[in-house]
Amino acid sequence: MRADLGTRTLIMGILNVTPDSFYDGGKYHDNAAAVSRAVDMVDAGADIIDIGGESSRPGARPVSSHEECDRVCPVIEALRNRVTVPISVDTYKAEVARAAISAGASMINDISGLRSDPSIASIAADAGANLVLMHMRGTPATMQHNTHYDDLITEIAESLAESARIAQEHGVAREKIIVDPGIGFGKTLDDNYKLINNITYFRRLGYPVLIGLSRKSLIGGLLQDGEDRLPGTIALNSIAAYFGADIVRVHDVHEHRLALRMIDHARSLAASDDAAR
Repeated sequence: MRADLGTRTLIMGILNVTPDSFYDGGKYHDNAAAVSRAVDMVDAGADIIDIGGESSRPGARPVSSHEECDRVCPVIEALRNRVTVPISVDTYKAEVARAAISAGASMINDISGLRSDPSIASIAADAGANLVLMHMRGTPATMQHNTHYDDLITEIAESLAESARIAQEHGVAREKIIVDPGIGFGKTLDDNYKLINNITYFRRLGYPVLIGLSRKSLIGGLLQDGEDRLPGTIALNSIAAYFGADIVRVHDVHEHRLALRMIDHARSLAASDDAAR
């Protein structure tokens, strides 16, 4: 992970090498197009590139580990000598995580928070890789079937704490763990906004917080059909960053780098004022 984590908001650029992701499915299914897109995002200011080979949109069906590896590993291999930023693999399958690490990834982004396959933690530990632990109920195909929580924030925080405990039991160093409350994964529209409002609560767990809301339905749900989701995405990620999100996962890197420069400056001034009081 970059040494400036905690000093400014880092940008994780999304690279979906899938035919069916909700926003950019099929755009970068070709390896050459995917590599070019990743290089462009780094040039635009991405601090991390997150490569996914299986769609996690609501209702998505899984693909085999073999097919997922065939999608992500050639891109990772091609990128590892083309970019200097960390390469993350977005997977909840141990076989894919292991192959991606061998190909050159240095981060694993597990949307299941180790609930699907805890052995991913051992793979991360052996490689010294960073591990993102996200909260999700069920699978992408079933996650919207049960969105009731008695205490949304507390239940998600407790689940993330348990995922982190499992990771450390498998040998992952505490400083390698990042948590993600899972906006859009088994939550209602209003739940997602409550998560953004409570980022400071998740920070109390003692781990960096990643937020992934780029162009999701919490934005589309408040817009008319066909309206551009980018302004809403930037607005919500700016709020998330001001509330303390350490990493934002986005499709549009350049626009977020410009916006977050302002947010990070405002936060630094607020911190200086607080320290002076």
